[in-house]
Amino acid sequence: MFQLGKTIVSEEIIEKDFVCNLSACKGACCVDGDAGAPLEADETKILENIYPKVKPFLRKEGIEAIESQGTYVTTEDGELETPLIDGADCAYVIFNEKKVALCGIEEAYNQGQISWKKPVSCHLYPVRVQDYSEFSAVNYHKWQICDDACSLGKELQIPIYKFVKEALVRKFGEDWYMELEKVANSKKND
Repeated sequence: MFQLGKTIVSEEIIEKDFVCNLSACKGACCVDGDAGAPLEADETKILENIYPKVKPFLRKEGIEAIESQGTYVTTEDGELETPLIDGADCAYVIFNEKKVALCGIEEAYNQGQISWKKPVSCHLYPVRVQDYSEFSAVNYHKWQICDDACSLGKELQIPIYKFVKEALVRKFGEDWYMELEKVANSKKND
């Protein structure tokens, strides 16, 4: 672990390689698990505002889940998350012709309907950020469904922090990312 400003960063994000391999995993991270995507408080308002423009991209089951649960849910622990379809798929998940799970929000973004790509937690994955009162912990979330992504990352020699660069800049800013690169380069030269 090392500190960058008000973040404590796991060395795994600069040491481990990772590149999503959707042809292998079929987007399993959006349909497996027992919770929706973590949301930041300001993202709940964004979801409420963009829902009418995202709705045409969603599946019938997703629309039903959102219209019965809301554009986001609050867990018993007070965490904010995307709603789920029958406790499994994220309500915002859509599938392409090859049965690969994609994000309906991102599809609306890609087609110019909205200017917000998707929740930052989704954009950052496999990096997870846990906010505490004094700092944020930036960690690698290892999940066996991403083994193919680890293999592809190793083959292409792309470390996690480079794979999620756009999302890290979105979350922490360009200056923070440049400091992260300096740390990564100095560790590479050790």
